[in-house]
Amino acid sequence: MPYDVITMGSNTVDVFVHTDQSEVIDIRSKHDQEAFISYPVGTKMLITKLMHNIGGNGMNTAVAFSRLGLRTGYLGKIGKDHNGKMIMDALKKHKISFFGSRGDEAGFSVILDSIEDDRTILTFKGCNNKLRFREIKKNLSTKWFYLSSMLGESLHTMQRIADYACKKNIKIGFNPSASLLENETRAALKLLRFADVLVLNKEEAEGLVGENTMQVNIKKLLVYGPAIVVITDGSRGALAFKDGFYYKVPVKKSLKIVETTGAGDAFASTVIAGLIMNKPFVFCLKMAISNAESVISHHGAQNLLLSKRKLFDLVKKDRRRIEKRKA
Repeated sequence: MPYDVITMGSNTVDVFVHTDQSEVIDIRSKHDQEAFISYPVGTKMLITKLMHNIGGNGMNTAVAFSRLGLRTGYLGKIGKDHNGKMIMDALKKHKISFFGSRGDEAGFSVILDSIEDDRTILTFKGCNNKLRFREIKKNLSTKWFYLSSMLGESLHTMQRIADYACKKNIKIGFNPSASLLENETRAALKLLRFADVLVLNKEEAEGLVGENTMQVNIKKLLVYGPAIVVITDGSRGALAFKDGFYYKVPVKKSLKIVETTGAGDAFASTVIAGLIMNKPFVFCLKMAISNAESVISHHGAQNLLLSKRKLFDLVKKDRRRIEKRKA
């Protein structure tokens, strides 16, 4: 029996660090403005919250698919160290099959909270970017591949996976990250030509096709080949395109945000999960926004990913209107 989906992307152990002594500083120039998290120099600060979770875009999305009842595999490179053991244990816990290989050190991230309900992430890639195609288990029988972001040797492997999927008529969902777009723009565009569904945020879309309205950027991205394009825009929701129609997705007005790590992974994987389940597209979008809202209401990218039953119950009770209009 084929898998419903195999995800390919990074894996990490995430440590969430919160201190009451952090500040947000705005630095402005004539042409730009940026916000920075700051800490006093030369002081010892008390950590008020410290949490360990499993993360990485490949693992986050694999867990999302599995919690929704889909037969799920994960393709990546996991360290043989203590952190790698934690990641392997998480795969077993969520009944996710492993198709990759083992390396030396696992990925590791430190997520620094700020007073503005946002975060800065310090990431150590470990062996994540060292997956070779010859190391992969060859029984990749699946209906879908979900490709996120990898660099180095793993990016070359991802390109070969995309080519394999094309030859085998396996559908591809693609969710590139800012790091992939900044470092490997040509490779990202090449992968985009294989994608059936593209999900990315507003800044990532602008990194690929320029600073335009989301509608204009969807039109530009469709030229590369995907049938479905979804662009998310944080608190302003998302804009999607499918079968000649645009869909505008609003967020809940009274939503309390605790921490935003993993929201994009939750949204993108859940849209594709809905498509795998053959749900109507509006239902898929409501699934995605509801699961993302659940994630950002709690610390950790996976802790509040919803089960199929809970998510379906939420969507059926959700009265928000998704605006649909012809392109």
